[in-house]
Amino acid sequence: MSRLRTIPADPVDRQHLPVDEWRLVESRPGGDLGLLETLFATANGFMGMRGTPSEGRDAVDHGTFLNGFHETWRIHHAENAYGLAETGQTIVNVPDATVMKLYVDDEPLLLSIADLEDYSRVLDFRDGILRRELIWRTPAGKRVRVTSTRMVSFPDRHLALMTLRVDMLSGSAPVVVSSQVINRQDAKDDFGQGVASSSVKDDPRRTTTFAHRVLEPQQNWHSHRRMLLGYRTATSGMSLAVGADHAVDCDVEAEQLISTDEDMGRHVTRTHLEAGQSLTVFKAVTYHSSRSVPHRELFNRCRRTLDRVRELGFAHHEQAQREYLADFWERSDVELPGQPAEQQATRWCLFQLAQASARSDQWGIPAKGLTGSGYEGHYFWDTEVYVVPFLTFTSPAWARNALRFRVNLLPQARERAREMNQRGALFPWRTINGEEASAYYAAGTAQYHIDADIAHAFASYRDITGDLAFFDRDGVQVLVETARMWADLGFWRVHGKGARHFHIHAVTGPDEYTTVVNNNLYTNVMARYNLRRAALAVRDLEVRDPAAHARLVADLALDPAEPGEWEDCADGMLIPKDESLGIHLQEDRFLEREVWDLPGTPEEAFPLLLHFHPLVIYRFQVLKQADVVLALFLRSSEFTTEEKLADFRYYDPLTTGDSSLSAVVQSIIAAEVGHQRIALEYFRSGLFVDLADLHSNTSDGVHIASAGGVWASLVHGFGGMRYEAGELSFDPRLPGSWPELVFPLTVRGSRFRTRIVRESITFTLETGEEVEVTVRGERVRITAEGVTVPLADQGPMLDDAVLAQPVGLGDQRADGSIITSSIPQIPDLPWEFPVEDEDPEVARAPLDPAP
Repeated sequence: MSRLRTIPADPVDRQHLPVDEWRLVESRPGGDLGLLETLFATANGFMGMRGTPSEGRDAVDHGTFLNGFHETWRIHHAENAYGLAETGQTIVNVPDATVMKLYVDDEPLLLSIADLEDYSRVLDFRDGILRRELIWRTPAGKRVRVTSTRMVSFPDRHLALMTLRVDMLSGSAPVVVSSQVINRQDAKDDFGQGVASSSVKDDPRRTTTFAHRVLEPQQNWHSHRRMLLGYRTATSGMSLAVGADHAVDCDVEAEQLISTDEDMGRHVTRTHLEAGQSLTVFKAVTYHSSRSVPHRELFNRCRRTLDRVRELGFAHHEQAQREYLADFWERSDVELPGQPAEQQATRWCLFQLAQASARSDQWGIPAKGLTGSGYEGHYFWDTEVYVVPFLTFTSPAWARNALRFRVNLLPQARERAREMNQRGALFPWRTINGEEASAYYAAGTAQYHIDADIAHAFASYRDITGDLAFFDRDGVQVLVETARMWADLGFWRVHGKGARHFHIHAVTGPDEYTTVVNNNLYTNVMARYNLRRAALAVRDLEVRDPAAHARLVADLALDPAEPGEWEDCADGMLIPKDESLGIHLQEDRFLEREVWDLPGTPEEAFPLLLHFHPLVIYRFQVLKQADVVLALFLRSSEFTTEEKLADFRYYDPLTTGDSSLSAVVQSIIAAEVGHQRIALEYFRSGLFVDLADLHSNTSDGVHIASAGGVWASLVHGFGGMRYEAGELSFDPRLPGSWPELVFPLTVRGSRFRTRIVRESITFTLETGEEVEVTVRGERVRITAEGVTVPLADQGPMLDDAVLAQPVGLGDQRADGSIITSSIPQIPDLPWEFPVEDEDPEVARAPLDPAP
């Protein structure tokens, strides 16, 4: 079986992070600081702050990030070739405003050595506020309660609010709070901490760091309570301004000092507290950035943001935050009654989706959100396949903004297609500014399927929301240009007795352990849908809005024959299949490879990409992530139940799960075909990927796509929901240990709530007009009074023993060769020769000495 299914039901350390269904709670300091900095990060889609302590240390990776704010750099290929990506893009660590250092009796608060009588840190999903409260017994024996808060605002995406309160419980002492804004990207703080300058990385999932100065100072300014710092990136030319206001509430007189220089702003509050007295420092921070606007304009924007905080106060913004998130949870929450650990983890994942996308406002959604610098802060296909579906069914306005980002990239995508000798548009595999930034083309640029993924998201958005105004103006352009690319990329070949098939060669599918292949099934299936939906969109627009159609024809120089050509390509698309095994081939020659012995591979050799050269991996039947299985889910109606079962049983034992995107998809199909026990195990592998750091890289940031996949596992997997052309159907698979599953969906402006128990499924309309769905073929009309449909069962329950090893081992191929499994020699690990089938005496005999 796949190595994914090896975790306990709840793999989180509950002594450290106890269960709370609406909050992430830390009961004591310490632990894996990098992991915790990610888990307790606060963000809103535009701005993100890692969960580092307010005193600034100890910390593994300080980080404040703005969506889209990046530096560019020249990619140096050892051997260059035409069309290789030329410009790298890396998200910039903008000045850190989270630091509010505390000194009592001139002794700094430092959690790693402090004598703490009490401690808790809480991130509340209902108001998005990170709170920490502790009681510190100082070296002089005085007792101090320290309470801090941090909030990145959803209603005002440029704003973050922080407070630090000091209550003297016993004794008296001088108290100092040094609140700072630090350019860690290029300078060091008072403790010598900054951003590492090494440009060497041994893990491609991590970010590139810079040896040159990135943020070039433009101006610094301060008044008695406000500071402003302005910068310009050295190469990309982007501009940035950060501003901070301070206010002090103290029971006694307090002195305030403020200063700025090119890399730091500092506001110092000094006072003397007696027992029973308190000091509170309020800090409002704002960031504004631009591709090119001068810093002076951004200074003015910062001033206006901070002026509103002065006028309205912290309480106003905190209340607005609670209301904003209350609306989000009303339309997004998935309820798991009786499953507190899974409920907490589910809500944490949904909250991460909000933090990554709510205020991205036509920027993309990075693979790590804004919780870390992993993957350089790039946008991938993750957005359209794993995140946009959640947004489409819960927050359509956010989905529209995410798709608008792709519309804005169309000019660059057209240029990239031209550079790759194709018509239409080819979206970059990984990017921030619209240019391809993938230096390794085999597992990057070759993933042409991103065009179809984006087109699929646009088509689904149109069907589910009914937003024709956006689709007719922008979406149809994306479908047309991507369809053109496919029609141009593929070619026709005659087979057998005159049968013609449309082929797509030299591409890479989602599985990055099998690259540059012919007729990748996922790519062909998704491209077929892309071609058909593009033709349908053009024909439909011509009927509904001839004037809009005429504009489209003029703007894109659309030939009247093109839609027919796209339909022909789709109808002729080759969908590779092996009839002897009854499975779809991941690509034409997939079965010619030997099988990687995953059960026999030591755990320390995973992920394979960090221990084996790509060519070694490419020689085997071994998957980084679900590929064919993902096609079974996204284009569910195009496969029979029997095909899905055969495909799942073949590919599941070959899948390493080295990608965090895999478990959630395998869960969905496992539930559908009847392997329900492992469906739940796969779900938990996706659910706890970050909270339990299952891939050992959560310190680089949250796996946002996996969080989106958790919602998909719940709604599509266990809820059994599918949609085709906007029509919803349900065939539930409630896990045996769960008494109930509840989730809302928004379809064409109507929101209804779905409740599944073992004996029935109930729908209740909450807003909008009545909706029709089907339940196992029965048509159901959803009303405000609610409607309940009895369920005879929760689907088939199959024996998982059949997944113990890959299908076909020991079988003979057509050329007479036998399918075997093996493991390549692993560098740095002792090599052991298999002896199970040898004569024991021979096995014990020493090897002949080398000549």
